[in-house]
Amino acid sequence: MRRIPSVLALAATVLVAGCTSGPEPAPAGRSAAPATAAVDYAVWAAGRSTPVADKLYPRRGNPGLDVLHYGLRLDWQPARKLLTGTATLRIRPTRDAAQIALDFTGLTVDAVTVDGTAATGTVKAEKLAVATPVTADRPVTLVVQYHGTPKPVPMPSRRGDADEGLGLRPARDGSLWTMQEPWGALTWYPANEHPSDEALYDIAVTVPAGWSAVAGGTPGPADGQTFRYSSADPVASYLVTLAVDRYRKVTDAGPRGLPLTYWVRPKTDDKALTVLRQSPEALAWLEKRFGPYPFPTGGVVLVASESAMETQQMITLGRPAKWSRQAADGLESVLVHEYAHHWFGDSVTPTTWTDLWLNEGFAMYAQYLWEQDRDRFSDRQLETFLRASDARLRRRSGPPGKPNPAYFAESNVYVCPAAMLKELNDALGDAAFFALARAWVQEQRNTHQDRASFIAFVNSRTGRDFTKLINAWLDSRTTPR
Repeated sequence: MRRIPSVLALAATVLVAGCTSGPEPAPAGRSAAPATAAVDYAVWAAGRSTPVADKLYPRRGNPGLDVLHYGLRLDWQPARKLLTGTATLRIRPTRDAAQIALDFTGLTVDAVTVDGTAATGTVKAEKLAVATPVTADRPVTLVVQYHGTPKPVPMPSRRGDADEGLGLRPARDGSLWTMQEPWGALTWYPANEHPSDEALYDIAVTVPAGWSAVAGGTPGPADGQTFRYSSADPVASYLVTLAVDRYRKVTDAGPRGLPLTYWVRPKTDDKALTVLRQSPEALAWLEKRFGPYPFPTGGVVLVASESAMETQQMITLGRPAKWSRQAADGLESVLVHEYAHHWFGDSVTPTTWTDLWLNEGFAMYAQYLWEQDRDRFSDRQLETFLRASDARLRRRSGPPGKPNPAYFAESNVYVCPAAMLKELNDALGDAAFFALARAWVQEQRNTHQDRASFIAFVNSRTGRDFTKLINAWLDSRTTPR
């Protein structure tokens, strides 16, 4: 995740980097469809996870539930700013519990069923509680129908883009978009909001004529004004996206014929589209260093945000406030950063938010290396910049391996681990370093990892003990020598 800068160059300072009622009742006559008598949950086995409790944000997520699959059927009416949804969740309880508890807020629940039987669902303190007991490893199907106007929730950060909030938000013109790291999915569907619980997704969104709906995953066949997307690779809830606007669809091909799609507003996004068309070059550059792109399709959707997000298979990218050559270079750098995340963060995901550095450090280092190739600055200049930035950021925000929960995703978790990776690169040399990075993401595709597993992998692959180096860069309050 990056804030969109007005100028992004090496010498620049890195920007830090009860139920609520909706406006209208649900359509009459709707009722939750009962689940089939015998459900084969094995078809969603790729969505199986081992959820854990998060030390930074213990209120988010439920380690007692493993959501295997989300089926979302949504309808957006721009003129009324009304979202109507049916969420079908295939859930594997990881322990016995008296109820099903998920993250959800701001929308009115109309009906709930569990395995086809009507149940009571109560929304309070940003949680949906369904009063149905569950048994460990005995999967259930939860169906929730709801409606209302989504509202963002606060972001726990001092970042410049934190004022946007998190989650799905309607604009005055009826368009719709979301940014949701470390959470925000709870504003538009019931979710287990934690990176340790990834799931498969099928999303269908119906919009009026002249509008398009964009989501992450592989695009499916359109059915009139219903747009469909599916994810065969598991997705963390913070990496799911949704955008609705009067978009124009532009198709492209990346390395090895990879299907790419750009969603842009006519005329408004013409200049930005020239940057998006650099995606094949950026992906080829990344593949050379980190191996094949990990998903079957890719692309970018432009939205009215100050930020950008590595949402899986479909980057959510904010439009620059003003256009210039520097803004174009900045947008290009952010594009590379977010694509790099598809290896580091999307395919290999941190187990908890404490290890956000594991995502952002690699994406930031990849971005710097791209800029080094583009702008032709020396390795010594990069070293000088990284050390000066690292020292300043540690003084301001602390070490990246010990983040403050009130200051989510500040620049220390971007730049400081990028500096650590450069030290590792210098110690190993380019050939060994990129072989290590490539093996890390290719061999552990669709898994959750943390500091301990990263250190063990580095030491095992290199035959050298880098434990002290890595821990020093993650934990020291001053820049390591």
